[in-house]
Amino acid sequence: MSSLALVDGNSFYTSCERVFRPDLAGKPIIVLSNNDGCVVARSAEAKALGIPGFAPYHQVEAQCRRHGVAVFSSNYALYGDMSRRMMQVIARWGVSQEVYSIDECFLSLDGIPAQRQHAAKLRADVLQRVGIPCCVGIGSSKTLAKLANHVAKTRPQCQGVFGWDWLAPHYQNLLLSRLAVGEVWGIGRQLASRLAACGIHSALALKHADAANIQRQFNVVVARTVAELNGEACIGPDDIHADKQQLISSRSFARQVSDLDTLASAISHHAARCAEKLRQQHGLANLVGVSIRTNRFREQDRQYRGWVVVALPAPSSDSADLTRAALAGLRQIYRSDCSYKKAGVVLMGLDSTLHGQQSLLGSAANPRRQQLMHTLDRINRQFGHGTLRLAAENLHDGWAMRQELRSPRWTTQWDELPQVR
Repeated sequence: MSSLALVDGNSFYTSCERVFRPDLAGKPIIVLSNNDGCVVARSAEAKALGIPGFAPYHQVEAQCRRHGVAVFSSNYALYGDMSRRMMQVIARWGVSQEVYSIDECFLSLDGIPAQRQHAAKLRADVLQRVGIPCCVGIGSSKTLAKLANHVAKTRPQCQGVFGWDWLAPHYQNLLLSRLAVGEVWGIGRQLASRLAACGIHSALALKHADAANIQRQFNVVVARTVAELNGEACIGPDDIHADKQQLISSRSFARQVSDLDTLASAISHHAARCAEKLRQQHGLANLVGVSIRTNRFREQDRQYRGWVVVALPAPSSDSADLTRAALAGLRQIYRSDCSYKKAGVVLMGLDSTLHGQQSLLGSAANPRRQQLMHTLDRINRQFGHGTLRLAAENLHDGWAMRQELRSPRWTTQWDELPQVR
């Protein structure tokens, strides 16, 4: 039976801010969305004050002043780099790693003994090397690992580590019976309503549902979720992509690839595919993650896994913007002495163009660029993907969104490095 860990940075954005501000230890912190519009992240202390998530900042500004809440603009350059550092440290503790979002990754623990102690050492290593507190949930499937992470995070007696299989079956079912079906990983609001109409209201009811019948009524992903709740690992990295969280495009190569030009072609393709998906859900991305990896089954080859997150100057769904950022990330992680088997692009830090705060200078707000992207999508839908492709272009420079409360980019800008006096 496989053993998977879900490692999740606690209140990741606010934890990143606290790393370089030790004076904020134990104090409430919030992070605002693009253009300082809404509250997108809260520390545990801020949640305890009753500050609601995604509330417009002007509605809670007085409350923040009254309680001495530290308020920051989104600093995606910092968060992206801290994510890269955290993922590199976490990767040392597993057999293989799959980055799921900016602050989450799955880690294979197959064959690793004393997993409770191993996970505790992982947490301590991340905290010491990166400064980010995290929790670890362990299960035989990704869905159970996510549930175990939830237990680790919400129950102080777990000390940040919990394994689903550490519970007796009776207590596993008791916990699932208290969990609404909409809380299960991959079950969104609309899908939860459809399941409820079929009498499936809890995670336990979904676990006991007939997988074949679920697949007929819904889809194969929900059927796989049923299997996952029963301990069978069957969900891959591309099976679940929650709206406004992340979008992934990745593929293994038919042959080993070592030259930068071929990799750049693949990364450009994946960036364009992600951009199209992003526009379909009316979204904007703030971060572009790029990954390349060698073939782990060819032990005679040099093994390497490259991962980097690039922050966009302004949130965008423009294929040219996202491709340019992805290629910049590729150049950072490419190593000429390796042969690669897989490459991919992940869009993160997603906002909605319908409800999110937009930069007036960003390409998403430019009507001509929007029309160009609309035409691109329409032609490719009519004549097939890849019929019309974008070349890398320098459209505009210096786009910036309002970030009046942004902290320094401590780890990526020479002139903003922390100073010790």
